[in-house]
Amino acid sequence: MPDYKAPLRDIQFVMNEVLESDKHYASLPGCEDATPDMISAILEEGAKFSERVLAPLNQVGDREGCQFNDGEVTTPTGFKEAYQQYVEGGWPSLAHDPAHGGQGLPESIGTVISEMVGTANWSWGMYPGLSHGAMNTLSEHGTDEQKHTYLTKLVSGEWTGTMCLTEPHCGTDLGMLRTKAEPQADGSYKITGTKIFISAGEHDMADNIIHIVLARLPDAPAGTKGISLFIVPKFMPEGDGIGARNGVACGSLEHKMGIHGNATCVMNFDAATGYLIGPPNKGLNCMFTFMNTARLGTALQGLAHAEWGFQNSLVYAKERLQMRSLTGPKNPEGAADPIIVHPAVRNMLLTQKAFAEGGRALIYFCAQLVDKVKLASDEEKAEADALLAFLTPIAKAFLTEVGFESANHGVQVFGGHGFIAEWGMEQNVRDARISMLYEGTTQIQALDLLGRKVLMSQGESLKGFTKIVHKFCKAHAEDEQMKPFIEPLAKLNQEWGELTMKIGMKAMQDREEVGAAAVDYLMYSGYVSLAYFWARMAAKAQNAVAAGTDEEAFYKAKVTTANFYFQRILPRTRGHVEIMQSGAANLMDMDVEHFVF
Repeated sequence: MPDYKAPLRDIQFVMNEVLESDKHYASLPGCEDATPDMISAILEEGAKFSERVLAPLNQVGDREGCQFNDGEVTTPTGFKEAYQQYVEGGWPSLAHDPAHGGQGLPESIGTVISEMVGTANWSWGMYPGLSHGAMNTLSEHGTDEQKHTYLTKLVSGEWTGTMCLTEPHCGTDLGMLRTKAEPQADGSYKITGTKIFISAGEHDMADNIIHIVLARLPDAPAGTKGISLFIVPKFMPEGDGIGARNGVACGSLEHKMGIHGNATCVMNFDAATGYLIGPPNKGLNCMFTFMNTARLGTALQGLAHAEWGFQNSLVYAKERLQMRSLTGPKNPEGAADPIIVHPAVRNMLLTQKAFAEGGRALIYFCAQLVDKVKLASDEEKAEADALLAFLTPIAKAFLTEVGFESANHGVQVFGGHGFIAEWGMEQNVRDARISMLYEGTTQIQALDLLGRKVLMSQGESLKGFTKIVHKFCKAHAEDEQMKPFIEPLAKLNQEWGELTMKIGMKAMQDREEVGAAAVDYLMYSGYVSLAYFWARMAAKAQNAVAAGTDEEAFYKAKVTTANFYFQRILPRTRGHVEIMQSGAANLMDMDVEHFVF
């Protein structure tokens, strides 16, 4: 049976040693309560809840799925009770404003809890995860009255939230959406239309569901410039509770490849009462608050599937006996050696480990940037916002791609048993596959990174990060122990800018060059970004060993994994460089009519 153990030691290493959370929180107003002792206590309790309550429900959710009956959705056995425990524990309110019942802790602490929750049971974690995005959107763009009416209940966890963007005829191209919003005399709107693929759109876990919905006003301009954002509750608020049922209902549940424990709904809005959030026709700008939260949340999914795959693969590889080591028996008393002695198995395990632990560092770094965007001074806030905008598509797309790769390695380590449901490895693959699709596919994230973030800023957004890498490399240039990391990282960091300039020059002649290079550019960017974080982790680990420590094995494993990443994973960049430089012609020269079968 699969299991999950929260990697608290590694979490503490990244937070406390690599990213120096104590200094980070001390520099931000309102973070005085985020002391090391308090954070440690929160993480330990979050680990217990994830390990003991959520992890045992992971396969239950996959087997049972959600049940649909005449518009009502029942979640899998134990999901509702687990959510009540989650609410009673105060977890929904962790990183939200005390003015609305929140605990006021930094977003980065909530990110760590989200990692543990999501790795233990991704399908379950999507229910509060969607609420978190709804809360951030209301907090940023809602009126005081809207915050009082909706935000307080969402923060407490009594109500949950969703985001409703996609329609049957439009996914990424939201300018095509048709859902209508008719203004009413009382200042409300009547929302009519159909939304699909709505995660947690209907369920039995909370008293009310607050939908954040994109729709068009009657006089709206065409395209994305004519989209507005609305609050549409399942039940109309009344006093301190709920009143009449609104005109929104679940029409059906999707039959899916994975994440069976989460309800993916078709939502029908039939003159449902809604309330405008933010200015008219600026809904997409407001929704980006939700979408950026969701994209970082999906980056966590890549980490979750890599971590889950690694933990369970490692246990199996140490126990499963098959064949003898090529250098002689390592388990002479047994019938065969454990498969972890074989280089091919080690390669898969180390790949999972490198992506999980490197991904953790990247995401926690991004979470600290979120803290700065919310709490820092204006100058530091602007710098953090620009850096976060650059790293978000990398974190979302790259980590979900390598998270899926890691999940596949999990099946392979188990061999034939990996294909059998009871071990949980095939579920991990099925659950992971959606991460590369929702909240913007890998291809869309790649276009956003290269086209919108990098080229449209004339490379300034890239420079914001490459300067950080350059400064780190310069600081460690004379450290002999760090040369195996610093020299290749410095070369790649310089090449990153050069490649960008080459693609930009080609794009001036042919815009197709951007689309042709984008995915490989994103993957290259991901590998280099993780190399930077692995170099930082190696430096900290080497210093700890040199200073003397009773955790020498932990730190030496960090350095060994960093070596593996640089020697066996980072060379993948060479293939991406070759593909990027091959140009768009090999993709675009074939006439559409020649695509036949």
